[in-house]
Amino acid sequence: MKITIITLFPEVFKPLLGSSIIAKAQKEKKIEVNLIDLRNFGLGPRHEVDDRIYGGGIGMILRVEPIARAIAKSSAKGGPASGWKNQSSKIILLTPQGKTFKQQTAKRLAKEKHLILICGKYEGVDERVRKLVDEEISIGDYVLSGGEVPAMVVLDAVTRVIPGVLEKEATEYESFSENLLETPQYTRPEIYGRMKVPKVLLSGNHQEIEKWRQQEALKKTKKRRPDLLRKLP
Repeated sequence: MKITIITLFPEVFKPLLGSSIIAKAQKEKKIEVNLIDLRNFGLGPRHEVDDRIYGGGIGMILRVEPIARAIAKSSAKGGPASGWKNQSSKIILLTPQGKTFKQQTAKRLAKEKHLILICGKYEGVDERVRKLVDEEISIGDYVLSGGEVPAMVVLDAVTRVIPGVLEKEATEYESFSENLLETPQYTRPEIYGRMKVPKVLLSGNHQEIEKWRQQEALKKTKKRRPDLLRKLP
């Protein structure tokens, strides 16, 4: 899978790309990550990418032309003149106005051949940019300084569920996989102070352990995220 990130700050991604699961996925050629510096597509000698808001307003917003140029360079869609007809790439704008990113979203996006993630700016983008993208995604109801952190979230979550990146069992029982929070987990020591590992986990009875895990996941979800239970079939 290919993931292209269009950003004003490509340098902030480098520690993430060189670490942990994402580094491993790149080494094993499960993913290919390309960083595109939006300023390389800026206008004029200063490579300008933003401008004042028509009608007045505080701050600057990203212009449509640099983003359109970066998309055309990054994809096989051919640019605005062709109507972006080639569907080999899915273009996503990271913005607080998008649909909330969920585990199900990560699984869906992991099936794409090429994702293009556009990092927005906290003051926003020219509204016409929305006509150039396939989808808008938000990671929550709050405002960040830009789309870089949301892009990292999407990159990490999508990478984890690409087949072969992790063992299948590693993702089956994670939180939100089945609209339930992850079951409680323990490791050594068996006793810490007055806190003990539940006996069932030490029993070796895998059927009873699985039953306990399902019950505890349901109990935890009911207590902490009852809204998720409404989504259960």
